[in-house]
Amino acid sequence: MKNLDLNNVSLRELNQELQNAQNGAQYVVENSNGKHNIAVGLNKEQSVTINGHVGYYCAGMNQKADITVEGNAGSGLAENMMSGKVHVKGGVSQYCGATAHGGTIIIDGDASARCGISMKGVDIVVRGSVGHMSAFMAQKGRFVICGDAGNALGDSIYEARIYLRGKAQSLGADCIEKEMQDEHRKELAELLKKADITDISVDEFKRYGSARKLYNFSVDNAY
Repeated sequence: MKNLDLNNVSLRELNQELQNAQNGAQYVVENSNGKHNIAVGLNKEQSVTINGHVGYYCAGMNQKADITVEGNAGSGLAENMMSGKVHVKGGVSQYCGATAHGGTIIIDGDASARCGISMKGVDIVVRGSVGHMSAFMAQKGRFVICGDAGNALGDSIYEARIYLRGKAQSLGADCIEKEMQDEHRKELAELLKKADITDISVDEFKRYGSARKLYNFSVDNAY
């Protein structure tokens, strides 16, 4: 386990060391103090624990690394993530997991607007609530929301699956409630287990997805 203190090393030096690390390396980052772009572009099977809050774009483009934030995160957490795991012990700001292709994002608190926007295969589990326009144009992946959702949940959604325990202020265009079958209950149970959520039952959730009415041109929508 190696400690990297951002009071003693620059952000560039920190990210350079993390990017050059060997598989299996373990790091603890101290004095993050809300700095932006921490632990971006990692592509090794390594563990990084950040003791504090982080700013914009933490864990962006992550591949393979297991990154834990012992605090809150700013906008763009794990943007364009490919694989690995990012776990935030607090809340996150807007567009968490935007365009993420794979891996798992776990948020213990709430997520702000546009969480999961244009997600392309990532799994996102939010123990709290999410803001408006979450899962906008979500193409692929699974999105678990243990709290409530703001307006226009799943607007223009493609094939992503949304599991919502609470209530949405409104559903976006082409997003509808769908039947919870056995395969979905099993999938949801696995995602909750992955996020270490043991006090919530899969029976408390509803599933949402695409009505597939926007897949083809309709003359009724032409002006």
